[in-house]
Amino acid sequence: MATVNYSIPDDVKELFNTAFAGANRSAVISGLMQQAAEHELRLKCRRESVDALLADRVSAAHVSAEAIHAAREEVRH
Repeated sequence: MATVNYSIPDDVKELFNTAFAGANRSAVISGLMQQAAEHELRLKCRRESVDALLADRVSAAHVSAEAIHAAREEVRH
């Protein structure tokens, strides 16, 4: 297991200690760090996906609303 040292404001430390009194604070911090890292990775993936879609959109041929409607109707039947 690794040890990590971070400096945080005193008010954050007091709030954390109050909120998680009696809990295994190392486990709580580990869980919070994991959640934050997974959240950040999901955001990064979404950003990359949106960027790829926008890049593809630039070179995509224009399709009229009527053509889209016709394609939807064709798939439905």
